[in-house]
Amino acid sequence: MPLKWTETPQLPKAEGRIEAIDLARGLAISLMIVSHAVSGLVGIRNVPDWGMVPIHFLTKFSSSLFILVFGIALAVAFLSHTQSEDWPKRRLKLWLRAVEVWFWYKALLVIEMLPFYPPSEIIDALLYGRFAIWVEILGFYAIALLWVPLILPLWARAPLWSRLTTIVGLTALTVWLQSLTFGGNDILKALLVDHEDHYTWGQISRAPLILTGLMIGEALLRCYFDRSMRRRLVLTLLGIGALMVAGFYGLAFASGDVHAAMLAVARNVGKHPPGLQFMLFSLGGALVLLALALAGGVKAAKVLMPLTIVGSDALKAFIFHIVMIFLVLRFLWEVQNMISYPQALGIGGLLILGAAAWIWVTRWMAQHR
Repeated sequence: MPLKWTETPQLPKAEGRIEAIDLARGLAISLMIVSHAVSGLVGIRNVPDWGMVPIHFLTKFSSSLFILVFGIALAVAFLSHTQSEDWPKRRLKLWLRAVEVWFWYKALLVIEMLPFYPPSEIIDALLYGRFAIWVEILGFYAIALLWVPLILPLWARAPLWSRLTTIVGLTALTVWLQSLTFGGNDILKALLVDHEDHYTWGQISRAPLILTGLMIGEALLRCYFDRSMRRRLVLTLLGIGALMVAGFYGLAFASGDVHAAMLAVARNVGKHPPGLQFMLFSLGGALVLLALALAGGVKAAKVLMPLTIVGSDALKAFIFHIVMIFLVLRFLWEVQNMISYPQALGIGGLLILGAAAWIWVTRWMAQHR
């Protein structure tokens, strides 16, 4: 059935847990863990060229996929309940989750900075006087979980044209705000639309990804449990993602040096604030990975069970890998710059399996109390 511009979200209830969402989230977190293991233990400057492209280059799918799946999960779990009587209770649940995520953001910030920063600079970061690096995505989610519940009821009643217009409008607004100085308040600019001197995520600049995730989540609810409709959704996501990646390579070819463009993305050029080439590659690749996860469905989720388990409890996986990299390996064992790049990759792989095992064990313990 073709979509109408005046159509509001169609939100059937999910017929059980959609494991493909956990798998997609697990892919995003796993790529993030590998990236953090390399950058945290070896350092980007010490990565050999063959590691930057293609390995570190491909990890750039992670951030866009993570934020997309955040929006998808909100649509699947909460959007259909925004008009029900129990919505205030569900909204409170999201706000309490924001407090939990914010607590762990600040706790992990201390762990990340502890080995190399004096207490005064750590306190400054705790008070939003500066930002860390690796844990800042958690700070982004803590703030997003405060405002997203407020717009979900409006989104659930909005016609298609207004939802698409909002996504385009916020993207244009981000570009305009990037040209402003915010009165010299770099921290505020970083929190809203990213800043090149701060490795953090802007709420306005990343909002289009969350809202796009909401739209994909709506489509997922409508299509996932119907084989033919799911195939159409998968092909659509795969096609859009492939076109975006092709757009990146088109711009890279036009620049005259494709490898240099790939290397720039691997080195995070265009990540903060988001640039066109970086986002074409990152978001395009994220859509391809999402499509593959949806195509694989339950079977792929079982075959790749460690990744699915990691994706089923993203916060616990994030806590595990930050503690292991920065508290255990960097601070206690002092292995930073003492290992090779291949060893860092191996540690990243072990951390993915370790996070899956930790989630499984703690879940088992909770069930048998």
